[in-house]
Amino acid sequence: MAAGGQRKVLLGVVVAAHGVRGEVRIRSYCAEPADIAAYGPLSDEKGGRTFTVRPAGTSTKGDVIARIDGVADRTAAEALRGLRLYAARAQLPPAGPDEWYEDDLIGLAARGSDGRAWGTVQAVHDFGAGTVLEVSGGEHGRSFMVPFNDATVPAVDVEGGTVTVDPPHGLLEDGAERRRDGRKGED
Repeated sequence: MAAGGQRKVLLGVVVAAHGVRGEVRIRSYCAEPADIAAYGPLSDEKGGRTFTVRPAGTSTKGDVIARIDGVADRTAAEALRGLRLYAARAQLPPAGPDEWYEDDLIGLAARGSDGRAWGTVQAVHDFGAGTVLEVSGGEHGRSFMVPFNDATVPAVDVEGGTVTVDPPHGLLEDGAERRRDGRKGED
């Protein structure tokens, strides 16, 4: 969170310098990649520095090619590699019906279809093979990740503060539960 408790949303990451005149490639998480510039100056993770992004095109990988005010050469552009760019949540348009920002899911209670308390959504990750929710706490007492798809997360109720999570069979069983099922387990 930013100073004063204002929530921030990650809009993109500087992935590389582009050319010799200070342009950068930004992996944008906006539905329309160039919209990363539509929310005014963006901040770093701590909110200590701000960056005005000016899109100039797209790369062959779909990243936004952009200039950042104050960055005039390749050396300065390379120094920004890995920079995560955030906008204040209040700057973003409201989510539509049956839509949400990933940031809205953090802190929601994760409950099973059977009412079981699985814990709280701690993070939303995408490691390249699809989005996953990280859930921690609850009756099971440990952290786990589940695919964020209709089968495993059949319902999201941001207003009600919950997500319905049905972990795949076997994900949270311990060794004794596996042995009862006829599968090998550790003693």
